[in-house]
Amino acid sequence: MSVQRMTHKLRKTLTGKISAGTRRLRLAASLVVLAIPLSGCGTGALWDKFMAKDDTFVDEPADKLYNEGLYLMNQKKDPKAASKKFEEVDREHPYSEWARKSVLMSAYAFYNSGDFDNCIGAATRYVTLHPGSPDAAYAQYLIAASHYDQIPDISRDQGRTEKAIAALEEVIRKYPTSEYAVSAKAKLEGARDQLAGKEMGVGRYYMEKRDYTAAINRFKTVVTQYQTTRHVEEALARLTEAYMAIGIVGEAQTAAAVLGHNFPDSRWYKDAYNLVKAGGVEPSENQGSYISRAFKKLGLG
Repeated sequence: MSVQRMTHKLRKTLTGKISAGTRRLRLAASLVVLAIPLSGCGTGALWDKFMAKDDTFVDEPADKLYNEGLYLMNQKKDPKAASKKFEEVDREHPYSEWARKSVLMSAYAFYNSGDFDNCIGAATRYVTLHPGSPDAAYAQYLIAASHYDQIPDISRDQGRTEKAIAALEEVIRKYPTSEYAVSAKAKLEGARDQLAGKEMGVGRYYMEKRDYTAAINRFKTVVTQYQTTRHVEEALARLTEAYMAIGIVGEAQTAAAVLGHNFPDSRWYKDAYNLVKAGGVEPSENQGSYISRAFKKLGLG
């Protein structure tokens, strides 16, 4: 075969391969072009997203984020937005001093927005991570206040009240000299009064049903555990009534006597006094009674 013929044959073969490859490329390109109108309006957004500059991971300075949070909290009065900004500080700058401050401020922002569960979570995290911080007392107080502000009325379950009492006692125990201990003590009395009120409500119910033993158990709880609440006067009078009803006169006399000794001007004492007098006896304190011991334990007897 001559050189000319071989060259011609090779050129023809290459031309065929190039043409086939070109056709395949043209087919692929046409499919891409066809895909664009088929995808409709979403293609533009997808294309824009693909071509847009991604600045998601550009961190802002911690102090800038923190101050923005303060601005939202104090000037804009928007605690929800502020809490998000403080959380952003903690997320983007977790080991900074700004992050430590932001955890506490996010708890404060959550509390002000009424998001008590998230407040408890943030404040608990702060106390756990920074137990020696001067602000730990405030974080602990926020936990207690969040529980306290969710105390339900006495007709409902008092589980939240019990949590509030435990948290308030923790503030007083851990930080007795802090300014928050004073407020915690005041709230503690309110929470204890709530539990006493719950016991009184159930006790009255049993009294109406003439289930005196069950009623006595409820009033006994008030007298032995909640002597400093406003319900104790009525509890002593109800004990006088219930004990007289079942014939345990000695305890009735003691309840009336303790009531008269601690609350001589109470209208409840007048009722209790009249009850024992109607039974032919006088108020008389038995020093060995649980009623007497409960008040002497607090120095009230």
